[in-house]
Amino acid sequence: MGNDSGIQVIDRTASLLDALARHGHAGLKTLAAETGLHSSTAFRILASLQSHGWVARDGAGAYVLGSGLMRYAARAGEQVDLRQAAMPVMARLRDQTGETVNLTLREGDEVIYVERQISNRLMRVEQVIGSRAPLHVTAVGKLMLGEGTAQSCVDYARRTGLPAYTANTITDAEWLCEAARQARAQGYAFDDEEAEIGVGCIGVLVRDAGGVAVAGLSVSAPRERRRERISEAVRQARSAAGRDAVMRVLEVEGSSRVPERRAIFTNFEVRCFSTA
Repeated sequence: MGNDSGIQVIDRTASLLDALARHGHAGLKTLAAETGLHSSTAFRILASLQSHGWVARDGAGAYVLGSGLMRYAARAGEQVDLRQAAMPVMARLRDQTGETVNLTLREGDEVIYVERQISNRLMRVEQVIGSRAPLHVTAVGKLMLGEGTAQSCVDYARRTGLPAYTANTITDAEWLCEAARQARAQGYAFDDEEAEIGVGCIGVLVRDAGGVAVAGLSVSAPRERRRERISEAVRQARSAAGRDAVMRVLEVEGSSRVPERRAIFTNFEVRCFSTA
């Protein structure tokens, strides 16, 4: 099937779902007439939607929206609630650390920046809302890769080819998957100038009530700026993050036990907390 044909099918599917949403329930002839589709075409699409639970039939045989759509509606609602709940948390975290705080979601092989609280400093890191980055060059992306299986990480590496953005970008599949495994085990990850020279980042995951990772939270800062302390108050960020969000946050304390490659936070130990 060509790309144009695939897009046409999506458009037809959307028009049928829109028609069902307007009517509540409707027969094949009504849906075909309203969408301008041939009855046989509408029937095939509706049958496919029914197999996925997105469309169902009522007792009279009319088509209705299926319960399978509920999980998408619920997830969309969670994302809206998460952004609204995260904003004051992110603002407090920004004020406590003096650095930019980002909220990200995973979309395929990328993270997308959906919200931010920008540092008030003149020299700062500023991500554009709606911008994207590959998983392997971001702190949150490594954590998201760690949520999957070892094979899914390998598949990501093969699929994307792990393009280098800087000399620090991880371009070896084995190294990346080990970094993702370690990130999952410790609960946080770093971007050590892997996406852009001069910029470093610490990332953690935001989990729903079932423990599923639904987003990422990161603190970004210029490489030149060594943090004297990321306040202990950061680990209180969870408290206002929404009734379904379990946000893991960081506390950074003076230490000499940190590996050298954690350049942006040299001489600091990073620990991950889960707050109630």
